[in-house]
Amino acid sequence: MSSKARSRLQRLAVIAAVLGAGILTGAGQTMPDGRPTPSGQPVPRWLSLKSSEVRARYGPGLDYRILWEYRASGLPVQVVAETTEWRKICDPEGAVAWVHRSVVSSRRSILNASDAEIPIRAGRSDTAAVRARLSPHALASMDKCEDGWCEIRVRRLRGWVRQTAVFGAQERALCSASRPAGRGR
Repeated sequence: MSSKARSRLQRLAVIAAVLGAGILTGAGQTMPDGRPTPSGQPVPRWLSLKSSEVRARYGPGLDYRILWEYRASGLPVQVVAETTEWRKICDPEGAVAWVHRSVVSSRRSILNASDAEIPIRAGRSDTAAVRARLSPHALASMDKCEDGWCEIRVRRLRGWVRQTAVFGAQERALCSASRPAGRGR
């Protein structure tokens, strides 16, 4: 093999390796049907509503009818599908709708969706001291989850809550991406 052919083969091998690495790093960024996500972010994933007035639509565009309006800034929602400009979300009631990407934030939050208070503990343990209680239907900022516990912030207070006790920290998809927009449960 000539040195020119060998050099060309080496360049092709490098290009193939770079393309292969790009495919592998994007492997987790696919929608439930296997297509790559337009944002390059994984689906499902958690976001929160930026505004206290967010219109939920039947489909991904301004020409689709408005189903309802969310009035809770910071509400955690789970993205179950997306287009370049729109996000199909699942809310705490299990309802599915489309919202524009400009009205959601990557800031994480959680919701106590229950009618009972949730203890906010000093550490990641059921035996750790209770620092406060998260009121029913209250929102809190979330920093991270590990070992089944989520670190949250409410004003200046920091503490830990059980991951299973709050909405906004689940690792699995809560609504099907193929489900049409509309009220849930």
